[in-house]
Amino acid sequence: MNVEWLDMPEPHDYRAAEDYLRLVLDHKRAEHAVHELREAKHTRRWKAKDILRAAELDPLPADNEGVAAKLAKLREGKPLAPVLLVQRDDGPLIVADGYHRVSAAHLQDESAEVPAIEAGV
Repeated sequence: MNVEWLDMPEPHDYRAAEDYLRLVLDHKRAEHAVHELREAKHTRRWKAKDILRAAELDPLPADNEGVAAKLAKLREGKPLAPVLLVQRDDGPLIVADGYHRVSAAHLQDESAEVPAIEAGV
């Protein structure tokens, strides 16, 4: 099964990213990162396995509720939204939104090219 992707994230993805970033960054850095993510006009592609390694995350399993939902979308031929990533100098890459999507793509092919919007803090 081939992984299809939307051109840009959906509006609710930015809100989810902001909610998560406020848990792992101070308010000002989280706000700056979300602003950069919203302003980005292009995606860049990374291998699913490389995103997970850079973020120091293990892929979620197929029976995870969120991953299962993404895999169901793929079986229906529906595209997934690009992921939102935040690069930082003081720690690993942050998957601000899209951990389930990266994991689903990884389950299909660990070298699957995953489009991402990136910001730095």
